[in-house]
Amino acid sequence: MTAATDTEHAPRIWTNIIMFAATFLVAITVVPWYGFTHGYSAAAWLSFVVLLAFCELSVTCGYHRLWSHKAYEAHWFPRLVFMLGGTMSLQNSALIWSAGHRVHHRYVDDNGRDPYSAGRGFWFSHIGWMLREYPSGKPDLSLVRDLEKDPLLRFQHRFYVPFAVLLNVGVPVLIGWMAGDLWGVFLLGGVLRLVMNHHLTFFINSLAHAWGTQPYTDENSARDNPVLAVLTFGEGYHNFHHIFAHDYRNAVRWWQYDPTKWIIATLASMGLASKLKRVPDVVIQRSRIAMQFKRLERKLDEPRLRVPRLDVERLRAQFSEEYQSFMATVGEWSKLREEWVARTRESLAQKIGDVDAEFKRQSHVIVARLREQQRRLQMLGAQLA
Repeated sequence: MTAATDTEHAPRIWTNIIMFAATFLVAITVVPWYGFTHGYSAAAWLSFVVLLAFCELSVTCGYHRLWSHKAYEAHWFPRLVFMLGGTMSLQNSALIWSAGHRVHHRYVDDNGRDPYSAGRGFWFSHIGWMLREYPSGKPDLSLVRDLEKDPLLRFQHRFYVPFAVLLNVGVPVLIGWMAGDLWGVFLLGGVLRLVMNHHLTFFINSLAHAWGTQPYTDENSARDNPVLAVLTFGEGYHNFHHIFAHDYRNAVRWWQYDPTKWIIATLASMGLASKLKRVPDVVIQRSRIAMQFKRLERKLDEPRLRVPRLDVERLRAQFSEEYQSFMATVGEWSKLREEWVARTRESLAQKIGDVDAEFKRQSHVIVARLREQQRRLQMLGAQLA
């Protein structure tokens, strides 16, 4: 069945339609009306901020990086916290969420198989895919057999609906009752928080595939966007994520905003998380430079390039020289890694540390060389601008 036919005949999911429409309408009408007529207490605003952060980080740390991608392992306590926050975010059970997300990564931009393919339009990838029973959106739980071994996730999946209702109604009401502002907390910490929670998460499926840069790969529609990173607790570096999905980080530079990464690292320092997966710096830098070469090659092939012919030939020669240097460095890295694997297998346990230290030292040298080449390529690109 084609995507067009799929869209025309897929039956509507009225439960989702009513839930999304009702909460959105309350958020844009009742919430401001109540604020103008009654005002909101500090407790109501605090509940909004804290519960929004709690639910968003439970999705990013738990649903996404822990369970969907197995980017790290976690102690039962943070898993319990993430399960509670993920349930309160009202985005289905972790099993269903992870199954759909794994399909998304496997078939990204495939309009017939990607559950929220950006190729089917902004509305579809943002929320439309949840409003009808599209075949592409049907969860395949055979993809999460590993997660079904977790009793917390089995419990959540089995009792998801009553559990989600209890958390989304009961928690704001309890906080509001304790703070003496029941309706204020319910409207801000309950309704507005839920709507914001939904659409901030949905931005990753829609905006993060349409707005931003592609420094690591252009093989899919995912983009890096620092603004979205701030809005989505670090998930905005989506181009990096789609090429290095099992890295526990989305942002790899010190100045990039990724609180999800910082929380996971903090949990590891406390002994509550382990086996954090990281892509080697050499591999990351190699991807960046490969994209630079691809863009420079396109510029050099432009028929209307406003550079004198002699300069074009000089730049082509420089491009060729840089590319040969790049391939030599990549070959050196591959050889170094092969040697490290062989030596690690042969070494006694007490000598493995020495092997690792030498491998890291030589890797740093290669990374520094690649970064220097990246700067040279930027200068080359400036001459073609």
